[in-house]
Amino acid sequence: MGNKFNTYLKYFLYSGITVVSLSCSNTKYLKEGQMLYTGAEVKIENDTIPKKEKKALQAALEENLVPKPNSTILGLRPRLYFYNIAKEPKKDKGFNYWLKYKVGEKPVLLGDVDREFNKDIIVNYSENKGYFNAKATYDTISKNKKARVTYTLKPGAQYLISNVKFQKDSTLVNQEIQNLKNKTFLKNGNPFDLGVIKSERDRIDNGLKEKGFYYFHPDNIIVQADSTVAKNHKVELNVKLKDDTPDLATQQFGIDKVIVFPNYNLQDVKNGKYSVPMNPDSLSKYAYDDIYVIDPQHKFKPKIFDRALYFKKGDLYNRTNHNLSLNRLISLGVFKFVKNEFIVSDSLQHKFDAYYLLTPREVQSLRLEALGRTNSASFAGSELNLNWTQRNFFRGAEQFKAAIYGAFDVQMGGQSQAKNMYRAGANVQLSIPRIVAPFRFNSSSAFVPRTNISLGYEFQNRTEYYTLNNFTASFGYVWKENARKEHDLKVLDITLVSPANVTALYDAESQTSPYLKRVVQEQLIFGPTYSYTYTNTMLTKPNTIYYKGTLDLAGNITGLVTGANAKKGKQKEIFGVPFSQYVKMENDFRFYHKFSEKTNFASRIIAGIAYPYGNSDAVPFSRQFFVGGSNSIRAFRARTLGPGSYDPRGLGQNFAFDQSGDIKLEMNAEYRANLYKFLNVAAFVDAGNVWLINDKNNDRPGGKFSKDFLSEIAVGAGVGLRLDFSILILRLDLAMPLRVPYYEKGDRWTFNRINFGDSSWRKDNLVLNIAIGYPF
Repeated sequence: MGNKFNTYLKYFLYSGITVVSLSCSNTKYLKEGQMLYTGAEVKIENDTIPKKEKKALQAALEENLVPKPNSTILGLRPRLYFYNIAKEPKKDKGFNYWLKYKVGEKPVLLGDVDREFNKDIIVNYSENKGYFNAKATYDTISKNKKARVTYTLKPGAQYLISNVKFQKDSTLVNQEIQNLKNKTFLKNGNPFDLGVIKSERDRIDNGLKEKGFYYFHPDNIIVQADSTVAKNHKVELNVKLKDDTPDLATQQFGIDKVIVFPNYNLQDVKNGKYSVPMNPDSLSKYAYDDIYVIDPQHKFKPKIFDRALYFKKGDLYNRTNHNLSLNRLISLGVFKFVKNEFIVSDSLQHKFDAYYLLTPREVQSLRLEALGRTNSASFAGSELNLNWTQRNFFRGAEQFKAAIYGAFDVQMGGQSQAKNMYRAGANVQLSIPRIVAPFRFNSSSAFVPRTNISLGYEFQNRTEYYTLNNFTASFGYVWKENARKEHDLKVLDITLVSPANVTALYDAESQTSPYLKRVVQEQLIFGPTYSYTYTNTMLTKPNTIYYKGTLDLAGNITGLVTGANAKKGKQKEIFGVPFSQYVKMENDFRFYHKFSEKTNFASRIIAGIAYPYGNSDAVPFSRQFFVGGSNSIRAFRARTLGPGSYDPRGLGQNFAFDQSGDIKLEMNAEYRANLYKFLNVAAFVDAGNVWLINDKNNDRPGGKFSKDFLSEIAVGAGVGLRLDFSILILRLDLAMPLRVPYYEKGDRWTFNRINFGDSSWRKDNLVLNIAIGYPF
């Protein structure tokens, strides 16, 4: 014990010496008279400002100061250190150049700081927030060749809005402005804030754009502030149209003609193949209903533009339909660039022609992509896909896609009997940019709804044990309400699983294990599936969420019509294979919190249940729930965990894999940080398990869901290294179990068993996950 303590003490002392030497060594490279700039702070001297507002103002002011000091990690400046120790490179390449200018960071000196400029920034920002009589000073504190600047702000009292007036006149545009004033951002009693005033001008502009004022601009609005008419730090605001507003900006415009160029190319225009705008006399031969499609080679069916465009002849211009039309054209997926121009055709009647200039994408494309995903048979892992896409398949912006892929879920360590899973397959899909159905489907979304028809085959190989052939087919619809909400309805989703090459080893074991036998049974699954996805992760805000809910209804109508009842011996077959009948629900909720540009927190909760009935006494294996693996609880090999507290070792079995359940609960949390450009690290904790709704054969004792389910939660933790190369993310996660549900109930936490010095413990407990992409 004493030797270990001495060793740890040495490591601690060496680490301390290293930290001190690194922190001090950077200043020795400075020239005479130079000082390293270590940052700045802003002090606010005002006792009347509430503490919360003062803190927010201070943070905003410090964020605006320039330049930023050298980056630090745990108080050290390693990038500056690398810059200092690297020799000046002779060429703009090589190791020294990479170390000095790519890894390293040039020192930020006190001489680089314009303190008068920063003082002006502080004053101007404060006045923009309503502190009209702000004053600022600064002081420089230096020691040991390091300098820091302290700025002191005396903001005075903040001015509040006492009254807001929208000045009236007789113009049409002013009448519309008056109609918009009830929803103004400028409220009596609120602080004067230049940012809010700018937002108010944008709000008025957006409102006028909806009423046909296409040429209006926020700069045509002026908000006059008068602090002389009121006392006690109050200000009156007068919102009015500028006197020099152009006449064009005050007129409402309507749509005359809608003209589409689906094969637009700027070079063709320059070469005189056609002109924009078109000669009105030459348009008639391109007419289709209320639009004109300039497509002499008939590459596109005109009706796709009639569906995508919201503007019709005679409509009053509004920005909503403008943006909807552009977004729908983009979402067709066949155009690389979408450009829109409005050209005045009748200045007296205030009408313009709407031109849509569309540059097509390549008709065919071949792409290789690497990603992490979970397939329809619940196999999680990494995939390498080769995708071929043919756009505009039937001249109606249809997309035909064909793909071949290979997939793996590689883990090293842990239970040695759990072999890795490898998959390979191919699929084709025809995606039609409309709802193909006997009923009419109207959508006002910015996204074109799609009808998808797909066929697929997948070969699954559980090394040394069995292989499965998985055939799939589906017909359904995908539509998005907006950028956040998406619906995916498969009216018919068919899966046929057929076993092949079951080894003698696996066959012998499955004779005494009904659940293992079900893994390699033929399975016929068909019925509708529906999923709803909501996400705002595309927003640049600290907190974002992702949710996906899935409902799977298999064999329900067929089971009802045929009177199937497996429990009473009335199991029905189709083509000699019993069809599955069950209902399954799954919910996947994720929460992301961004601490800074380089650090964030990600968490996930998955909860699901599947219930067999009618023609099935068990949920088909490929539709059950699983945990463990590189995208799940990473301290356990894929599909080796659960159900419940079931322990195959107690029955003398050789297998500890392909464990499945009817109920799933999983929770994950991960802290992610960027160390340097493409290099990211993570620390994570995973927890969860699966359970059975019933276990009539009692072949997996402890697997049934009960009130003690919380005591059967498995827990694992670890650290990860992620190499983000933009085109793919290579992930290495090292995990170990902290709680094992199949241990004795009072002895499931494993902290007292951790022994990194024991090679046998490392072999059985450390699991290295190799994957592509983030786990969630």
